Amino acid sequence: MSDFQHSLSQHASGGGPFRLKKTVVMVGMMGAGKTAVGRALAARLAVPFLDSDAEIEAAANMSVPEIFARDGEPFFRAREREVIGRLLDRACGVLSTGGGAFLDAETRAMVSARGVSVWLNADLDLLWNRVRHRDTRPLLRTPDPKTTLRNLYDARVPYYAQADLAVDCVARLSIEAMAQRVIDTLLTRPDVLERREPSEDEND
Repeated sequence: MSDFQHSLSQHASGGGPFRLKKTVVMVGMMGAGKTAVGRALAARLAVPFLDSDAEIEAAANMSVPEIFARDGEPFFRAREREVIGRLLDRACGVLSTGGGAFLDAETRAMVSARGVSVWLNADLDLLWNRVRHRDTRPLLRTPDPKTTLRNLYDARVPYYAQADLAVDCVARLSIEAMAQRVIDTLLTRPDVLERREPSEDEND
């Protein structure tokens, strides 16, 4: 059973206190918390959680760094766009994307047309504190990873700023608190998320 099927089987009968009408696509820099906050958000909304990097790795039977090393970034971005399109065709859920996914114009247009993008906006110091001790970021395998991260940040923020919604990251907040911040933001868009009215059975 795939991660998606497992998530769907877990949530199909739940419904929860919210009604999600569009897939929420988490975008932002590496280290912003897209996966961790996305998982917590999906649990709160009782919907499937999907991760485009994980889906790519499963399809290729290789890690993202291995794909980068063997095939290069342009190849990876093309596969990433295909996978995100496929995931947007599934039931509404929360989709975490890689840090470079939203830079692609076709991907941005596709997400805007078929889902809603949420930018987790973390400042550079917070991002560096989160990624500095990890060796899983192929783009940071340089002699000066902090400068590389700063350059990536400066280049990518204008693209992330085109997201439908933005949520500022605060270092002191827990993952659950950040997920609540995202929910509060999504609730400003009734075409995306709304609270369910209690049924008569629930009121009895």
